[in-house]
Amino acid sequence: MAKDSDRYSKLIEDIFFKNYQEGAQEVSFQREDLINAATKLGVKLPKNLGDIIYSFRYRVPLPESIRKHAPEGLEWIIRPIGQAKYQFSLTATPRILPNTLLAETKIPDATPGIIAKYAFTDEQALLARLRYNRLIDIFSGVACYSLQNHLRTTVPDMGQVETDEIYIGIDKRGVQYVFPVQAKSGAGQLGIVQIEQDFALCATKFPQLVCRPVAAQFMEDNLIALFAFEEGEKGVVINDEKHYRLVSPGQMTDEDLARYRNGNASVA
Repeated sequence: MAKDSDRYSKLIEDIFFKNYQEGAQEVSFQREDLINAATKLGVKLPKNLGDIIYSFRYRVPLPESIRKHAPEGLEWIIRPIGQAKYQFSLTATPRILPNTLLAETKIPDATPGIIAKYAFTDEQALLARLRYNRLIDIFSGVACYSLQNHLRTTVPDMGQVETDEIYIGIDKRGVQYVFPVQAKSGAGQLGIVQIEQDFALCATKFPQLVCRPVAAQFMEDNLIALFAFEEGEKGVVINDEKHYRLVSPGQMTDEDLARYRNGNASVA
């Protein structure tokens, strides 16, 4: 991984500074620029060129040489702007991180024992726990149904996008919703670009439904952070965050239930 990070950094630095002008807030490039940079620098490319972009979105920070060209309070991120087209852009909220001071709510774990026995702590295991414990329903207050996982499609002005799972929901008034869900294990990082893509996906594929993107992350094996988002004047912002701890029924105490009746979450 360190070796990949080093060669990826050389490529992304070459592309950035080839196109960057002092004071610029956006720097555009294309996938073929990766090939040109690799040829110029004598760097071996991975079989999947997209892994270079993915790495700087979700696994490692951009090189310091690029980050220091961001104004105070802003950071560079990489956004898709079309098929095989990308853009370095400045944003104040590049990553979505759980608030470690937020209270936890205990949920009786309904994950089937055989699934829990063999599950890992990766994105697929997280999606399974969301599904079996109806956490999207609980979090949103809407009856939700899983439509499809790993939906990969294209949207205008972005190109190819992928969402980990799509839920369709309906509330007591009959309003119908679409919940695109992005999931990350504890080692991964949720990025604001993923949520921007989910809003664009909803507008393109489900224009008649109310779009409510959700992000989920394992904080611990059985502690899950959920985030809801909305679009405002400042772009995509978090409008709700909850932490749910999956516990055995015996770990739910009368004190927990009393706190919930009074509107307070439990702290483990």
